[in-house]
Amino acid sequence: MRLLATAVCIFSLSTVFAQGKSPLVFEKATALRYGATITPASTKAQLAVIAGEEMEGRETGTRGQERAAAYILSQFRAAGLQPGANGQWEQHYPLYRDSLETGIITAGNSTFHFGTDFYANVQETPNATLDAGVVFAGYGIVTPERNDYKGLDVKGKIVMVREGVPSGMPREKANPSEKAAVAAFRGATALLVISRSANRFRLLDQEYLRKTDIYKKRDTSSRPGVYYITPVMAGAIMGRDSMQAERGLLPVAAPQALQVRFEKKDLTLRPSNVLGYLEGTDKKDELVFITAHYDHLGIVNGKINYGADDDGSGTTAVIEMAKAFGKAAREGRRPRRSIVFMTVSGEEKGLLGSDYYTSNPIYPLAKTVVDLNIDMIGRIDPEHEQDTNYIYIIGDDKISSALRPLSEQVNNTFTRFKLDYKFNDPNDPHQFYYRSDHYNFARHGVPVIFYFNGTHADYHQPTDTVEKINYDLLARRAQLVFYTAWQIAMTDTKL
Repeated sequence: MRLLATAVCIFSLSTVFAQGKSPLVFEKATALRYGATITPASTKAQLAVIAGEEMEGRETGTRGQERAAAYILSQFRAAGLQPGANGQWEQHYPLYRDSLETGIITAGNSTFHFGTDFYANVQETPNATLDAGVVFAGYGIVTPERNDYKGLDVKGKIVMVREGVPSGMPREKANPSEKAAVAAFRGATALLVISRSANRFRLLDQEYLRKTDIYKKRDTSSRPGVYYITPVMAGAIMGRDSMQAERGLLPVAAPQALQVRFEKKDLTLRPSNVLGYLEGTDKKDELVFITAHYDHLGIVNGKINYGADDDGSGTTAVIEMAKAFGKAAREGRRPRRSIVFMTVSGEEKGLLGSDYYTSNPIYPLAKTVVDLNIDMIGRIDPEHEQDTNYIYIIGDDKISSALRPLSEQVNNTFTRFKLDYKFNDPNDPHQFYYRSDHYNFARHGVPVIFYFNGTHADYHQPTDTVEKINYDLLARRAQLVFYTAWQIAMTDTKL
């Protein structure tokens, strides 16, 4: 394996990959010099701010998230980057927050409460003040072979159905949205779905359940609300016990009318993605993205969720790499391809920030060579407690056949981690490939690598704090991403 030692000798990896050989590593000694600026001490100092008390858990759309954005852009500026969002540091996007004010269903002398007796998707459920009779319609399914509405008049009524499908029927007929559409077509005003899992929502944070954040506002005015109710609640409404309700042994009509009050408050917020831009040289129109989400869960039940690992660790890594690449550029080692360092918000709300960016790209996605995404690289999961020299690699072979060989060669040359591909399996039950911001690049055809340390007991808990971070591992994992980005940004690599 030959080492290219000068900046003027640029090696085309496309030829090497075509010949089935391992790629050479560009300017190894120079890359090591700048990679070495990412240290346990420097990452610890960054993370102390990002996951500090002042950031209040960095929930998207809050003061804490705005403070974190201000800090990140100050670090990008200090690193020598340029504002990366059309002359601005932040790409703002609208965030619509629906907060449930009242969620009550009443039947006679019985009152049922949202989050305890029933659940509804706050985002998808319209405001409602209903007073109507209840009609039970079995599974609520209509096909050429089966009609659960036969002989039923449900116009202006609330329809109650069982979850799932009868034995032998295709599972797609269990979709609550399809059942709601069938009920709406027949004039129903709401749908109650008897669900054995409805009472599990009692275990979740009620404040979290009562609000939902989206950036694409949806018109729900013409939709009937879908409410998931416990068998106990269903039995109480229909005058039967919970076992009868669960088995569908219910009368056609409830003995009394039902009152539904579902009232929401709407807010419009302006969170942001933070982008720093480092212009390249002869291939500056091509982009290397380095991303992480800087948001977390905020304050829940009066406790700050600090999010040191998730994803303060990734945000720290992006800042440290920006500093390393910025220093290299100032000292005459500017990358050939431009690099965009982007920290996004809204990940914990459903990948909202990266979805917004890839739906409204500032740089052409067709010119985006790769997205190297970092989400949790500061801890050790239970599976690796005896062998901590690892990092999970996800998505590297999904779009580009050249990216994995490059990634492995870089790792073998510089960091020598065990690259664990367990979660890259399409049958991974956790489906991590779809659960972080790289996915929104991948679905637009951009090659990606997702760097991940796995979950642990403090995942999404207030106990995910800075003193539990392994800073030696955090720094080395950030260096792996840096060297990979260096190789792609500095050479003719074809991915």
